[in-house]
Amino acid sequence: MRLPERVLTTVVVIVMAGLVLVPTAQVVMRGVFTLPFIGAEELTRFLLICLVFLAYPLVVEHGENIVMGEFKAMMPKRLRAVVNVAISLSGIGITLFIGWVTATNISKNLTNATPTLGIPFWIFLGATLFGFAVAAIVHLLHLRKPPQADTNIAV
Repeated sequence: MRLPERVLTTVVVIVMAGLVLVPTAQVVMRGVFTLPFIGAEELTRFLLICLVFLAYPLVVEHGENIVMGEFKAMMPKRLRAVVNVAISLSGIGITLFIGWVTATNISKNLTNATPTLGIPFWIFLGATLFGFAVAAIVHLLHLRKPPQADTNIAV
């Protein structure tokens, strides 16, 4: 595993731990200490948003995104290569477009924040932008060597 992938994996694991610990802390504080954990639901929701989009480049890197593996496995080898390139090209286009839309939304929401905790929206939109921008780079790298080795296919 390369260093950037290791760092991103570590960040994703930390966010996932937060996603487990925040609701657990809320239950313990409410049930045991009868104290409220104000904003726990809001924080959990936004941790989930960050988790999904930060982990997306890892999914793409390992070829675990939707690629219709069973359908490709039935194709001749040359056609499969063309399909792999088409998947990477469409992935680049789609992730760049969503990244551009997200960047536009960040610029329009710089002063908006969550209602309870006041967490700036740009943090969560930034996680989305990061996820799609890095996924676009990964798709670009996959033009040279697609990860879809068709080894994860149930035949």
